[in-house]
Formats: sequence, C-alpha cells, structure tokens
Amino acid sequence: MPVGSHTGDGCTEQAKAEEVVLRAGFALEAEDGCIADARHHAAAFLDQAHAGHHLPVTSRARDLTQLVVSELVTNALKYAPGPVLMELRVTARSVEIVVWDSDPLVPTARAADPGRIGQRGLEIVEAVTESLFIEQEPVGKRITARIALSEHPTA
Repeated sequence: MPVGSHTGDGCTEQAKAEEVVLRAGFALEAEDGCIADARHHAAAFLDQAHAGHHLPVTSRARDLTQLVVSELVTNALKYAPGPVLMELRVTARSVEIVVWDSDPLVPTARAADPGRIGQRGLEIVEAVTESLFIEQEPVGKRITARIALSEHPTA
C-alpha cells in the first residue's frame, strides 16, 4: 500500500466530519505482556465508551478492535526500534486505532500464497476494517484503522 493511501473511505476525512467523543493514548515498550496490555487497553476503552457515553459497541466491534490492535502493535514492535505509540479514538459510529512507530518503511500486503506461514497481519487488518490509512511522518509512520461500532454501519 503506498504512502498516504486509503482502503475504503479515508480515515482522516471522515474523522474531521465526525466529532471524537473519547480518546486515549498509550506509550508501549517492547516487553513481556505489552501486546496483551494493548488489547486490554482497547477493551477497557470501548467499555468506557459504551458505559460512559452510551455508544453502541457490539461484541464484534470489541473483538475486531482487539484483533487490529494486536496485529498493528505486534508489527510495530517487531519491525521498529524504540517505543510504539497507540491512540484510540471513538466517534458516535466508529473506533479508530492509530499506531505510530519509528520505522519509516510503509508496510504492504503480500500477494495471496496458501503456502506462506505467517506474515498476514496487514491482510487481516485490511479485511476487517472499514478503512486503513498509512502515512509517513517526519520520523516513522502512522497507521490508522477504522472499525464500525455497530453491526450495520450507516454512511
């Protein structure tokens, strides 16, 4: 996927059109339990959005958010030196997972290969999100993935 490319509708344009109801940021270090901690942060964040702001967070949205967090954070920790920053934002209809790392190399999904073992994280993320946006930063890159909160999102 080229720098600044979109899959689905653009994260940045839609986010500007929707008011962010709740956001949280986390600095993650490469240590035992870091990926599990990131998933737990995401689940607690969505629980807060549901309980505190009465947003319709389905179990599907919760599960997919944890999956995407796991894939993006795993890749960032595997390929980039230094800390990983994760931001979670929720609007009335979606959750955005933003992961920043220090590696400027933009990941690309690989061609389908049933014999390949592993290295399918970006393919999984593309398959389960409404949109995916990857931007190179002055240092590193930022990946933003959007997931609908409800089973049947409205446009």
